[in-house]
Amino acid sequence: MMIKPWIFEFFPEFSNASQDVSREAISNYFSRYLDLWTRDEDLGFEGIFFSEHHFGGSFGPSPNLLIAAMASRTRSIRLGVMGVVLPYYHPARVVEEIGMLDHLTGGRLEIGTAIGIPQELARLNMSMEQARERNDEIVEVLHAALSGSPVSYRGKHFSFDDLRLLPPLRQVPPPIWTTVVSAESARKAARRGSKISTGFNATPQIKAIFDAYREEAERVSFAAGPEHLALRRRVTLAPTVEEARAYAVGVAERITAYVAKDPRANLKPVPDAPTGRGFSLSDDEFITGTPADVAEQIIDQCRQTGAGHFLAVLHWSAPFDEVARAHELFGGEVIPLLRKASV
Repeated sequence: MMIKPWIFEFFPEFSNASQDVSREAISNYFSRYLDLWTRDEDLGFEGIFFSEHHFGGSFGPSPNLLIAAMASRTRSIRLGVMGVVLPYYHPARVVEEIGMLDHLTGGRLEIGTAIGIPQELARLNMSMEQARERNDEIVEVLHAALSGSPVSYRGKHFSFDDLRLLPPLRQVPPPIWTTVVSAESARKAARRGSKISTGFNATPQIKAIFDAYREEAERVSFAAGPEHLALRRRVTLAPTVEEARAYAVGVAERITAYVAKDPRANLKPVPDAPTGRGFSLSDDEFITGTPADVAEQIIDQCRQTGAGHFLAVLHWSAPFDEVARAHELFGGEVIPLLRKASV
């Protein structure tokens, strides 16, 4: 299959969080990003995956609202969240919102789930172990509910009888994604038949994670291929290598500071594929250069790992005008090369 290019949207707060920003400026900021995402459809992106983050850094605490806003502005681009942080919610709300959004988007919804990150969960006094327990229960309910039948469930955190969750989905079955950072999580996703997305780690480590997914899929007689695998990377590009590298310095500094707050992160890449629940911030996470350079690196990493989808985080947390230029350049010069490439 050809490589399908997506936007992975962090939707950052203003660059200087300490500045006194007017309410009008924030509203205008939202409007500019909504216009940018609308433009992405004409630029040829396959879809947009919003991300969910809380308590600072991002204006994306409820990404389903962004999907609803974009549904009426677009015609064909796919819309999803990578992923909804399940431990924050009751499973009934998760499933019912999915049903609503699938109809509001005209069947363009991509369902994505995630456990969350420790530093955000901790603000609500939730440990990662508690988050994993809640996540596993909600995922079980979600997959049962997507069949359309009434759901009864007995678990440690949730318990109910004969809930019929409406409205029913428009897509049968819908695309379902899980974010993973380890082989263990990848195997769990394969057993559920979920697609997976990952990043951070070095390309050989990601190949090992994807290999674990493929092996488990084969074991449970699930036909997994490039269509089920997404590679997410941070991309900085410009007409010249020098300009791109200058942008990349800022991106690397911002993401390193952000990831350093995550206790799962190892900021020094490790040689072996992660078998636990941590990840390393690899140099491979940063793809930088001219559009031709960037396309070459993306194609190479996708072919090494077998990923059929590429999720581009363009100029992570940079000022809006810089990000908008990157969208135009990526859409105009990188996407045509990706769509000609095969995995």
